[in-house]
This record gives sequence, C-alpha cells and structure tokens, in this order.
Amino acid sequence: MAETTINPGIKRIAVVTGANKGIGFEICRQLASNGIRVVLTARDVRRGNEAIEKLKAAGCSDVVFHQLDVMDPTTISSLADFIKTHFGKLDILVNNAGINGYISNPEEFRKVSIDQLLGPTAIPLKEVIKQTYQTSEDCLRTNYYGTKQVSEALIPLLLLSNSGRIVNVSSTMGQLKLISNENAKKELGDIDGLTEEKVDKVVEGFLEDVKENLIETKGWPVNISAYIVSKAALNAYTRVLARKYPKIAINSVCPGYTSTDLTHHSGVLTVEEGAKSPVMLALMPEGGSSGLFFDRMEVSTF
Repeated sequence: MAETTINPGIKRIAVVTGANKGIGFEICRQLASNGIRVVLTARDVRRGNEAIEKLKAAGCSDVVFHQLDVMDPTTISSLADFIKTHFGKLDILVNNAGINGYISNPEEFRKVSIDQLLGPTAIPLKEVIKQTYQTSEDCLRTNYYGTKQVSEALIPLLLLSNSGRIVNVSSTMGQLKLISNENAKKELGDIDGLTEEKVDKVVEGFLEDVKENLIETKGWPVNISAYIVSKAALNAYTRVLARKYPKIAINSVCPGYTSTDLTHHSGVLTVEEGAKSPVMLALMPEGGSSGLFFDRMEVSTF
C-alpha cells in the first residue's frame, strides 16, 4: 500500500498479542488510556471478546478484538490483512504472547526460591517442574518462532508509520549469564556477528539436546530451560531486527516478576506495575533507543 494513502492525522494503532488477560490485557488498557487505538489479540475468541467488553466497561472505547494464534500462520496473515484494510498502517506492536514451557503444581511452585530455581545455586527440581520435549517445543514455537512470524508479517505495516515501535516482552531469565552452554553464550553474545540464522541454530541445538536428554550435560539451565532459552533467543532476535530496520524502534523488556497465571501468581508486582515498562517503550518519543534490553524501566545487559 502506498504511503500517500495514509492520513497522518489518524490515531496511532497498536497490536498487542496474548492480551485477553494478565500483563497483555493491562498493556491494552494503558495504551487505550493514552489515546492509542488498540487491537487486542488472543487465541480464544470468546475470551478475547470478553476482554474487550471489560475494557469498554472501564471506559476504553477505542479497542477492537482480532483472533490471533502466534503459532498459526493463517491467523497471522488474517490479522495483517485486517490492519491493512482498516487502518492502512501500524504504529506499535507489542509481542506479549508467551507460555512458560513446563508443567507444575502451582502450590509446590510457589514454595520454590529463586536461588533454587536459577543460577549457580540452582538444583534440578524435576518433582516440581516437569519439562518434556513437547512442552519445550511448544514454548520455543510460541515465545520465539511465534513472535518472529508475527513481527515479519506486520513489519511492512510498521514501516508505513512515522513512529514505528516493536516491544518484545521478555525476561531477565533470558540473560546470557544464566546460560552455561558455551556455544549458545558465544553465538547469542556476539553482537556484531549475530544473525537470525545463528539464533535459529542455537534454538535447534537446544531442542536436540532436550530430545537426547542432555540438558545438564550440555550446560543448559537445570530448571525451566525452554523458557530461559526462548527469552534469550527473543532478546538476540530483537538486536538483529533493530539493526535490520533502523526506521523502527525495537526493544525487549522484562516487565518484572509480576503476579499472573504465567508465574502461578507468585510474582511480587501487580499487572498495572508489570505493564508500565512495555507501555513506556511503546510510547517512547521520537529518536528513542533501539536494540536494547530493559529490566523494567532501566537499560540492562543481554
């Protein structure tokens, strides 16, 4: 679509993925409260429409629902067509859809300390956190490949905006200091040589190791490794995209440990607090940073 057909005076348009509840829902509410026209997306049509009703009841009138499953290319192209037809461009994409990639008992999970779960003092918690090849693959397909597919489909519309923004909702758990696998550390930490193919290769290598039951042997995190790797890959992909599309401000952000279904409500922040930093990046003024990772409101290390 030619840029000349776009009326620069129309409202800014945002798409938020995985937005029928939790942080995604709250991001929609905060963006709509800031005068942004929001397209709330979710896999489940009923839940998506219920979320829209809730927002409208809270006084957010400029919100619409469109079904989106980030693992389903048909729904992705349907969303892209919808935005192209109705708005002619896109200004903000918040890639929030994500899953935790393991099976656990919420009550047992809430008893686990961060030191037991992550980092040098972590102990394998196989009784509490069950990760299979299937849960790992689903996690990578949603958190990493899904985000990539949605971004690729919507970037042509973001390039038609005067202030395109992509915000990838990530996690400090994806920071490379939590990964001991030397190859992954080297490839994902090589800022200048980083490519999408290299990120894909790390992800494929990880899934291969899950299949062969080599997680600990190969130096991957002993707990929730699929989630950690999916976010490390997402952070690396953010850098690749930012370099490729200098016209769009593209950053990833950890919203902080928020109390949502994803964390079994063990988080310390409210969804209002958790949504603040993704919204800050979505509404960043012209000429703002790109290719960075934020831990809440502060720039952090990859």
